[in-house]
Amino acid sequence: MNSEKISIDVVIAWVDGADTILNKKRDEYLNLSLKKLQPGAENTRFNNLNEINYCVISILKFASFIRKIFIVTDNQEPKIRPVVKQYFPDRISDIHIVDHTEIFEGFEAFLPTFNSICISNMLWRIKGLSNKFVYFNDDIFLVRPVNPSVWFKKGHPVLRGKWRLPPFERLVWDGLRAFFHRLHTKKYMETPPSFQVNQWNAARLFNYKLSYFHSGHTPLALDKKKLEEYFNNNPDVLNENIKYRFRNYSQFNTVALANHMEYKNGNRNTVSSQVIYMKPYNRGLNYVKRKFNQCRNDEKIIFLCIQSLDLASKFDQDAIFKELNKLLEIKIR
Repeated sequence: MNSEKISIDVVIAWVDGADTILNKKRDEYLNLSLKKLQPGAENTRFNNLNEINYCVISILKFASFIRKIFIVTDNQEPKIRPVVKQYFPDRISDIHIVDHTEIFEGFEAFLPTFNSICISNMLWRIKGLSNKFVYFNDDIFLVRPVNPSVWFKKGHPVLRGKWRLPPFERLVWDGLRAFFHRLHTKKYMETPPSFQVNQWNAARLFNYKLSYFHSGHTPLALDKKKLEEYFNNNPDVLNENIKYRFRNYSQFNTVALANHMEYKNGNRNTVSSQVIYMKPYNRGLNYVKRKFNQCRNDEKIIFLCIQSLDLASKFDQDAIFKELNKLLEIKIR
Protein backbone atom coordinates (compact mmCIF):
# COMPACT_ATOMS: atom_id res chain seq x y z
CA MET A 1 0.00 0.00 0.00
CA ASN A 2 1.36 3.43 -0.92
CA SER A 3 1.35 5.63 2.22
CA GLU A 4 1.02 8.71 0.01
CA LYS A 5 -2.52 7.67 -0.97
CA ILE A 6 -4.03 6.52 2.30
CA SER A 7 -6.33 8.72 4.38
CA ILE A 8 -4.75 9.99 7.57
CA ASP A 9 -6.61 11.78 10.35
CA VAL A 10 -5.35 13.54 13.47
CA VAL A 11 -6.81 13.15 16.95
CA ILE A 12 -6.03 15.70 19.67
CA ALA A 13 -6.94 15.20 23.32
CA TRP A 14 -7.90 18.54 24.87
CA VAL A 15 -9.19 19.85 28.17
CA ASP A 16 -9.91 23.32 29.54
CA GLY A 17 -8.79 23.22 33.15
CA ALA A 18 -10.45 26.58 33.90
CA ASP A 19 -13.92 25.18 33.22
CA THR A 20 -15.88 25.39 36.50
CA ILE A 21 -18.19 22.53 35.51
CA LEU A 22 -15.23 20.26 34.81
CA ASN A 23 -13.53 21.27 38.06
CA LYS A 24 -16.67 20.55 40.03
CA LYS A 25 -16.83 17.07 38.53
CA ARG A 26 -13.13 16.55 39.19
CA ASP A 27 -13.47 17.60 42.83
CA GLU A 28 -16.17 14.99 43.35
CA TYR A 29 -13.60 12.28 42.67
CA LEU A 30 -10.69 13.84 44.57
CA ASN A 31 -9.92 13.31 48.21
CA LEU A 32 -9.97 16.99 49.12
CA SER A 33 -9.02 16.23 52.73
CA LEU A 34 -5.49 15.42 51.59
CA LYS A 35 -2.88 18.14 51.94
CA LYS A 36 -1.91 17.71 48.30
CA LEU A 37 -3.55 16.43 45.16
CA GLN A 38 -3.43 12.71 44.58
CA PRO A 39 -0.96 11.47 41.94
CA GLY A 40 -2.21 12.05 38.41
CA ALA A 41 -4.48 14.95 39.39
CA GLU A 42 -2.02 17.85 39.35
CA ASN A 43 -3.53 21.08 38.02
CA THR A 44 -0.90 21.48 35.31
CA ARG A 45 -2.29 18.37 33.59
CA PHE A 46 -5.53 20.25 32.93
CA ASN A 47 -4.46 23.89 32.51
CA ASN A 48 -4.30 25.37 29.04
CA LEU A 49 -3.34 28.66 27.40
CA ASN A 50 -5.09 27.88 24.10
CA GLU A 51 -1.99 26.15 22.78
CA ILE A 52 -4.38 24.04 20.71
CA ASN A 53 -4.77 26.98 18.31
CA TYR A 54 -1.10 26.72 17.40
CA CYS A 55 -1.21 22.92 17.37
CA VAL A 56 -4.05 22.82 14.82
CA ILE A 57 -2.62 25.60 12.65
CA SER A 58 0.77 23.85 12.56
CA ILE A 59 -0.94 20.68 11.28
CA LEU A 60 -2.94 22.50 8.60
CA LYS A 61 0.14 24.46 7.51
CA PHE A 62 2.80 21.74 7.53
CA ALA A 63 0.72 18.58 6.96
CA SER A 64 -1.98 19.67 4.53
CA PHE A 65 -2.58 16.03 3.50
CA ILE A 66 -4.31 15.37 6.85
CA ARG A 67 -7.95 14.58 6.06
CA LYS A 68 -9.71 15.51 9.32
CA ILE A 69 -8.80 16.73 12.79
CA PHE A 70 -10.81 15.34 15.69
CA ILE A 71 -10.57 17.17 19.04
CA VAL A 72 -11.67 15.00 21.95
CA THR A 73 -13.16 16.84 24.95
CA ASP A 74 -15.41 16.47 27.97
CA ASN A 75 -18.44 18.52 26.91
CA GLN A 76 -16.20 21.49 26.08
CA GLU A 77 -15.64 23.67 23.04
CA PRO A 78 -12.11 24.86 22.20
CA LYS A 79 -12.08 28.30 20.60
CA ILE A 80 -10.42 26.96 17.48
CA ARG A 81 -12.90 27.66 14.69
CA PRO A 82 -12.30 31.45 14.40
CA VAL A 83 -8.56 30.85 14.06
CA VAL A 84 -9.00 28.12 11.44
CA LYS A 85 -11.54 30.26 9.59
CA GLN A 86 -9.06 33.14 9.50
CA TYR A 87 -6.05 31.23 8.17
CA PHE A 88 -7.48 28.08 6.55
CA PRO A 89 -11.15 28.86 5.80
CA ASP A 90 -11.46 25.94 3.38
CA ARG A 91 -10.59 23.50 6.18
CA ILE A 92 -13.15 24.58 8.77
CA SER A 93 -15.46 21.66 7.91
CA ASP A 94 -12.58 19.24 8.60
CA ILE A 95 -12.43 20.17 12.29
CA HIS A 96 -14.63 17.94 14.47
CA ILE A 97 -15.30 18.11 18.21
CA VAL A 98 -15.80 14.68 19.80
CA ASP A 99 -17.28 14.30 23.27
CA HIS A 100 -16.19 11.63 25.74
CA THR A 101 -19.73 10.23 25.67
CA GLU A 102 -19.18 9.21 22.04
CA ILE A 103 -16.01 7.21 22.57
CA PHE A 104 -17.25 5.76 25.88
CA GLU A 105 -20.62 4.69 24.48
CA GLY A 106 -21.44 1.44 26.24
CA PHE A 107 -18.76 2.23 28.84
CA GLU A 108 -20.60 5.08 30.58
CA ALA A 109 -19.78 3.64 34.01
CA PHE A 110 -16.19 4.83 33.49
CA LEU A 111 -17.24 8.46 33.01
CA PRO A 112 -16.36 11.07 33.90
CA THR A 113 -12.68 10.44 33.42
CA PHE A 114 -9.81 12.85 33.94
CA ASN A 115 -7.23 10.37 32.72
CA SER A 116 -5.49 10.81 29.37
CA ILE A 117 -4.53 7.14 29.30
CA CYS A 118 -8.17 6.05 29.52
CA ILE A 119 -9.16 8.55 26.86
CA SER A 120 -6.44 7.38 24.49
CA ASN A 121 -7.55 3.76 25.03
CA MET A 122 -10.89 4.68 23.44
CA LEU A 123 -9.87 6.88 20.50
CA TRP A 124 -10.40 4.06 17.99
CA ARG A 125 -14.13 4.39 18.74
CA ILE A 126 -14.42 7.89 17.19
CA LYS A 127 -17.11 7.76 14.53
CA GLY A 128 -15.79 8.45 11.04
CA LEU A 129 -12.14 8.17 12.05
CA SER A 130 -9.83 6.93 9.29
CA ASN A 131 -8.06 3.62 9.81
CA LYS A 132 -4.71 5.40 9.95
CA PHE A 133 -4.53 8.25 12.42
CA VAL A 134 -2.02 10.29 14.39
CA TYR A 135 -2.44 11.02 18.08
CA PHE A 136 -1.42 14.52 19.21
CA ASN A 137 -1.52 16.32 22.52
CA ASP A 138 -2.31 20.02 22.36
CA ASP A 139 1.20 20.97 23.51
CA ILE A 140 2.86 19.45 20.42
CA PHE A 141 3.50 21.39 17.21
CA LEU A 142 4.90 20.74 13.75
CA VAL A 143 7.82 23.05 12.95
CA ARG A 144 8.35 22.30 9.24
CA PRO A 145 6.61 20.58 6.31
CA VAL A 146 6.18 16.80 6.51
CA ASN A 147 4.80 14.12 4.22
CA PRO A 148 2.67 11.05 5.06
CA SER A 149 5.71 8.77 5.33
CA VAL A 150 6.65 10.57 8.54
CA TRP A 151 3.84 8.55 10.17
CA PHE A 152 3.05 5.66 7.82
CA LYS A 153 5.26 3.58 5.52
CA LYS A 154 3.91 0.81 3.31
CA GLY A 155 0.61 1.14 5.13
CA HIS A 156 2.10 0.53 8.58
CA PRO A 157 2.64 3.00 11.44
CA VAL A 158 6.08 4.46 11.95
CA LEU A 159 7.23 3.57 15.46
CA ARG A 160 8.86 6.70 16.82
CA GLY A 161 11.25 6.13 19.72
CA LYS A 162 13.99 3.71 20.75
CA TRP A 163 14.52 0.46 22.62
CA ARG A 164 15.51 0.75 26.26
CA LEU A 165 16.24 -1.48 29.20
CA PRO A 166 13.26 -1.91 31.53
CA PRO A 167 12.97 0.86 34.17
CA PHE A 168 14.20 -1.46 36.92
CA GLU A 169 15.74 1.34 39.00
CA ARG A 170 12.46 3.23 39.02
CA LEU A 171 10.49 0.09 39.86
CA VAL A 172 12.80 -0.84 42.74
CA TRP A 173 12.87 2.69 44.13
CA ASP A 174 9.09 3.03 43.94
CA GLY A 175 8.64 -0.32 45.65
CA LEU A 176 11.05 0.55 48.47
CA ARG A 177 9.49 3.95 49.01
CA ALA A 178 5.99 2.45 49.26
CA PHE A 179 7.27 -0.28 51.61
CA PHE A 180 8.93 2.10 54.05
CA HIS A 181 5.96 4.45 53.90
CA ARG A 182 3.68 1.61 55.02
CA LEU A 183 6.21 0.54 57.64
CA HIS A 184 6.39 4.04 59.08
CA THR A 185 2.77 5.21 58.77
CA LYS A 186 0.83 1.92 58.55
CA LYS A 187 -0.91 3.49 55.57
CA TYR A 188 -0.97 2.72 51.86
CA MET A 189 0.82 5.22 49.62
CA GLU A 190 -0.30 5.58 46.02
CA THR A 191 2.76 5.70 43.79
CA PRO A 192 2.80 8.65 41.34
CA PRO A 193 2.18 7.56 37.73
CA SER A 194 5.25 7.13 35.58
CA PHE A 195 5.44 7.64 31.82
CA GLN A 196 8.23 5.06 31.67
CA VAL A 197 6.45 2.48 33.82
CA ASN A 198 3.17 2.92 31.93
CA GLN A 199 5.04 2.05 28.71
CA TRP A 200 6.82 -0.87 30.37
CA ASN A 201 3.43 -2.19 31.52
CA ALA A 202 2.35 -2.25 27.87
CA ALA A 203 5.48 -4.13 26.80
CA ARG A 204 4.85 -6.80 29.41
CA LEU A 205 1.43 -7.52 27.87
CA PHE A 206 3.36 -8.85 24.86
CA ASN A 207 5.89 -10.77 26.97
CA TYR A 208 8.79 -8.37 26.51
CA LYS A 209 11.08 -8.96 29.48
CA LEU A 210 14.53 -7.54 28.73
CA SER A 211 13.71 -4.32 26.87
CA TYR A 212 10.85 -2.09 25.80
CA PHE A 213 10.23 0.41 23.01
CA HIS A 214 10.08 3.86 24.60
CA SER A 215 8.31 6.65 22.72
CA GLY A 216 8.43 10.30 23.72
CA HIS A 217 5.93 13.14 23.60
CA THR A 218 5.57 13.35 19.83
CA PRO A 219 2.68 12.89 17.37
CA LEU A 220 2.35 9.11 17.15
CA ALA A 221 0.89 6.96 14.40
CA LEU A 222 -1.80 4.39 15.20
CA ASP A 223 -3.81 1.77 13.32
CA LYS A 224 -7.48 1.93 14.33
CA LYS A 225 -8.39 -1.58 13.17
CA LYS A 226 -5.56 -3.21 15.13
CA LEU A 227 -6.52 -1.36 18.32
CA GLU A 228 -10.15 -2.28 17.80
CA GLU A 229 -9.30 -5.94 17.26
CA TYR A 230 -7.03 -6.09 20.31
CA PHE A 231 -9.49 -4.46 22.71
CA ASN A 232 -12.46 -6.40 21.38
CA ASN A 233 -10.51 -9.61 21.92
CA ASN A 234 -9.30 -8.52 25.36
CA PRO A 235 -12.24 -6.73 27.01
CA ASP A 236 -11.01 -7.46 30.54
CA VAL A 237 -7.69 -5.76 29.77
CA LEU A 238 -9.53 -2.68 28.52
CA ASN A 239 -11.95 -2.54 31.45
CA GLU A 240 -9.14 -2.87 33.97
CA ASN A 241 -7.15 -0.07 32.35
CA ILE A 242 -9.95 2.48 32.00
CA LYS A 243 -11.30 2.13 35.54
CA TYR A 244 -8.97 4.80 36.95
CA ARG A 245 -10.38 8.35 37.04
CA PHE A 246 -6.84 9.77 37.20
CA ARG A 247 -3.59 8.43 35.81
CA ASN A 248 -2.35 5.42 37.72
CA TYR A 249 0.99 3.69 38.12
CA SER A 250 -0.41 0.30 37.11
CA GLN A 251 -1.90 1.39 33.78
CA PHE A 252 -0.44 0.76 30.34
CA ASN A 253 0.14 3.49 27.77
CA THR A 254 -2.00 3.15 24.61
CA VAL A 255 0.69 4.09 22.11
CA ALA A 256 3.16 1.74 23.82
CA LEU A 257 0.59 -1.04 23.54
CA ALA A 258 0.20 -0.32 19.82
CA ASN A 259 3.96 -0.04 19.24
CA HIS A 260 4.77 -3.37 20.88
CA MET A 261 1.87 -5.05 19.09
CA GLU A 262 3.18 -3.67 15.78
CA TYR A 263 6.74 -4.81 16.46
CA LYS A 264 5.56 -8.25 17.59
CA ASN A 265 3.76 -8.56 14.25
CA GLY A 266 6.87 -7.70 12.24
CA ASN A 267 6.65 -3.91 11.81
CA ARG A 268 10.22 -2.59 11.73
CA ASN A 269 9.42 1.02 10.76
CA THR A 270 11.39 2.46 13.69
CA VAL A 271 12.80 6.00 13.71
CA SER A 272 14.06 8.52 16.26
CA SER A 273 11.70 10.98 17.96
CA GLN A 274 12.85 14.05 15.93
CA VAL A 275 11.47 16.36 18.61
CA ILE A 276 12.68 19.30 20.65
CA TYR A 277 11.38 19.32 24.22
CA MET A 278 10.80 22.61 25.96
CA LYS A 279 10.00 22.96 29.66
CA PRO A 280 10.09 26.74 30.09
CA TYR A 281 9.54 26.92 33.84
CA ASN A 282 12.36 28.77 35.60
CA ARG A 283 14.92 28.13 32.83
CA GLY A 284 16.69 31.44 32.35
CA LEU A 285 16.66 34.31 29.88
CA ASN A 286 17.92 32.62 26.70
CA TYR A 287 16.21 29.25 27.08
CA VAL A 288 13.22 29.96 24.82
CA LYS A 289 15.29 31.57 22.07
CA ARG A 290 17.83 28.73 22.14
CA LYS A 291 15.14 26.06 21.79
CA PHE A 292 13.44 27.78 18.85
CA ASN A 293 16.81 28.27 17.17
CA GLN A 294 17.36 24.52 17.46
CA CYS A 295 14.04 23.96 15.69
CA ARG A 296 14.99 26.32 12.87
CA ASN A 297 18.57 25.18 12.38
CA ASP A 298 18.25 21.40 12.63
CA GLU A 299 16.32 20.11 9.62
CA LYS A 300 15.95 16.69 11.25
CA ILE A 301 13.69 18.22 13.89
CA ILE A 302 10.03 18.21 12.83
CA PHE A 303 8.20 18.42 16.18
CA LEU A 304 8.23 20.76 19.15
CA CYS A 305 6.73 19.82 22.53
CA ILE A 306 6.20 22.61 25.06
CA GLN A 307 5.33 21.08 28.41
CA SER A 308 3.66 22.83 31.37
CA LEU A 309 3.60 26.23 29.69
CA ASP A 310 1.15 27.36 32.37
CA LEU A 311 3.95 27.20 34.95
CA ALA A 312 6.26 29.54 32.99
CA SER A 313 6.53 33.25 33.69
CA LYS A 314 4.33 35.66 31.74
CA PHE A 315 7.50 36.93 30.07
CA ASP A 316 8.44 33.45 28.82
CA GLN A 317 4.87 32.67 27.77
CA ASP A 318 4.75 35.83 25.67
CA ALA A 319 8.14 35.00 24.16
CA ILE A 320 6.97 31.51 23.20
CA PHE A 321 3.76 32.71 21.58
CA LYS A 322 5.73 35.34 19.68
CA GLU A 323 8.09 32.65 18.36
CA LEU A 324 5.18 30.37 17.43
CA ASN A 325 3.51 33.21 15.54
CA LYS A 326 6.75 33.80 13.64
CA LEU A 327 7.24 30.10 12.93
CA LEU A 328 3.70 29.63 11.63
CA GLU A 329 3.50 33.06 9.94
CA ILE A 330 0.37 34.01 11.86
CA LYS A 331 -0.66 36.41 14.58
CA ILE A 332 -3.03 34.87 17.10
CA ARG A 333 -2.14 36.84 20.22
